[in-house]
Amino acid sequence: MSGAPGPGFRPTHVVPPRGMPAWEAPDPARPTVPLDPLLPVQLLERRGDWAHIGCANGWAAWVDGRGLVAVPEDPPVADGPPGAADPRPLLARVTEALAAYRCAVDELAAGSLAGEEFTDRTRGLRIGIVVDGEAVWLYDPEESRWMYGDGRRLTTYATDRAVTGDNGPGHAPTRLVTPDGEP
Repeated sequence: MSGAPGPGFRPTHVVPPRGMPAWEAPDPARPTVPLDPLLPVQLLERRGDWAHIGCANGWAAWVDGRGLVAVPEDPPVADGPPGAADPRPLLARVTEALAAYRCAVDELAAGSLAGEEFTDRTRGLRIGIVVDGEAVWLYDPEESRWMYGDGRRLTTYATDRAVTGDNGPGHAPTRLVTPDGEP
């Protein structure tokens, strides 16, 4: 189930925004822990619709490869489009959220906070940060998106917002029909 990825783990895909089930082997009878939404993964092997993926921590699993979201080979250019953001405010919010989480963990470990109180204090807390040299990926929970930056500017990398119906295909939904033409 595990096999540490080689040095320089580079994700090829991310888990869809709703997360996804995973299996120990390409066998539906061997489920394992489901994968978190927008988790970066590396595609290691394909067997039909099955995909063997690896995570940065060395954990590996099999998933339905049709649900994986491909990521661009290179991150977006950080000084890209107008509206690119200064990374400092988001870094400050991540720092505050991490400090709040650490405080709750410290109190839980010291026994001054019960497990249920810990759950209440951390409910809804979402923090995400990956730093790789000058590159940074920050999760912005207020906007439900991952941002990429190079130290100077941030741009949207991926979002977990629900897709609205505004960008529909412009035609009626496709219907499946039987060979004799009946739906």
